[in-house]
Amino acid sequence: MTLGNKIKELREHKGLMQREVGSIINVDGAFISKIESGEKQISRHHLPTLSNYFSINIEELETLWLADKIYNIIKKEPLGKTVIENIQKELNK
Repeated sequence: MTLGNKIKELREHKGLMQREVGSIINVDGAFISKIESGEKQISRHHLPTLSNYFSINIEELETLWLADKIYNIIKKEPLGKTVIENIQKELNK
């Protein structure tokens, strides 16, 4: 799951429009649309506000945020999968 997918899920669960979520973090609804579709990435400093508003653990949002960031860096790299496997090995030491 991406952070955009999670935000959309949380928003829809509360019956909110994109512009309403945008107003919570002081961005416009079009930006929320782009976040949800994966076109843009939200700034990390918005995560605590979203965490509080949606009553969700900040670590879950931060994990998705960081995963999206890493994915966007390596998604077009031919060795991206190998790099992730190497990192996983290092983290498991």
